[in-house]
Amino acid sequence: MRTGKKKSYWKIFLKNKELLLLTLPALVYFAVFHYLPMGGIYIAFTNYRFVDGIFGSEFVGLRWFRIFFQGDLFRVTRNTVLYSMAFIVLSLVTAVFTAILMSGLKSRKGVKVYQTTMILPNFMSWIVVSLVLYVFLDPAYGFINSIHLSLGYEDINWYANPGYWPFILTFMNIWKSVGMGCVMYYAAMMGIDPSLYEAATIDGAGKMGRLRYITLPALVPLMTILTILAMGNLFRGDFGLFFSLPRDVGMLYSTTDVLDTYIFRGLRAGRFSLNTAAGLLQSVMGFIMVVVTNLIVKKINPENSLF
Repeated sequence: MRTGKKKSYWKIFLKNKELLLLTLPALVYFAVFHYLPMGGIYIAFTNYRFVDGIFGSEFVGLRWFRIFFQGDLFRVTRNTVLYSMAFIVLSLVTAVFTAILMSGLKSRKGVKVYQTTMILPNFMSWIVVSLVLYVFLDPAYGFINSIHLSLGYEDINWYANPGYWPFILTFMNIWKSVGMGCVMYYAAMMGIDPSLYEAATIDGAGKMGRLRYITLPALVPLMTILTILAMGNLFRGDFGLFFSLPRDVGMLYSTTDVLDTYIFRGLRAGRFSLNTAAGLLQSVMGFIMVVVTNLIVKKINPENSLF
């Protein structure tokens, strides 16, 4: 039986050798830049020193994991998870809502203008966005503080008060990502059979009825898949967002420090073993979240699961 299977696999390869060879550059890329570096995980279990190398450094077991759990684990993990959950929920709601509004536009030119306008922030670097934001929030000459002073209110030092930043970061993330999400959901809506809407209209369904029983159910598979993929990043924050916008101000760490910025500062300070341990935990938890979320979706509706 095994010999027969090997022959059948070989026949499939020979039959599709041109297509399989086209995948070779992608396979080499993932092997070199994604799988080969995984050997560096060993650093998390050693007291890494440059002079000794990765496999020559002293093996310390789970020491760095214990240090991380006893130190900044709660703060950075809490911030990362809460921000990610807020981003997933609010981005989903705003993208679907915007796509529904856009589908009601009769002018195709208007749709293209709105799509282009909303998708442009997605291609802007967080560095550029941080400079634009600083124009508004500059404690001395910022646009918002200038309005405050003109109205008789005191100015606000945005970069010294961590309480404002959960709202600022959430708003900026949605502003930057809603355009791409809206385009995907709008494209899915364009694939809905128009005869379904016509039949619903004949049966007396209004706009809300058509939205509830046709549009939203048609978007559920895409919403589910994107949510499952997003859950893999529940323990991962957008480094550019959390590092560039708050400008790495230490006074804001209580509400702006996430796992990615914590790991970056640790690498900059030379704490390679500790931050490799933190990065390993981050990746493992992301993998677990994808698998668990997919299992839950599979129990509810197997057709909407990712695998």
